[in-house]
Amino acid sequence: MYDLARVQALVLDGRRLKALTRKCRHDVDKLFAGDYEEVARLIQCIKARDYIDSEWCENGSGGIAACDAYSVRRVEEMPATGKLMTMEYFLKFAISKAGMVVLLVSCHAS
Repeated sequence: MYDLARVQALVLDGRRLKALTRKCRHDVDKLFAGDYEEVARLIQCIKARDYIDSEWCENGSGGIAACDAYSVRRVEEMPATGKLMTMEYFLKFAISKAGMVVLLVSCHAS
C-alpha cells in the first residue's frame, strides 16, 4: 500500500517515527531500550520481498489505520554472549494522513 522507499526516507529523521499503541511502545522499550533511531535503522533494512500484507489495525485510541506488515531478518550481536544471531522482526506501520510521520503499530521479535 505504501511506497517502501518513501517510508524509509521519512524515518531517516527519527522525529518522524511514532509508536501508536501501548504494546508497541512496550515492545520498542523491551527490544531496543526505547531507541527509535534503532527502529528506524531496522526499517531501513526492509526489502520489498519482506512484505507480508496490508491490513486494518487498531491505533490504540479507538481508531483504525491501514497498515503494511513486514517481516525482516538481520544479523545482530547478542550483548550477553557477543555471538552473532539472526533475528526476525515483525513490523506494521502506516503513514499519517498528513504524510509526514510513520505510525508504528507493531514492532516485535517473531
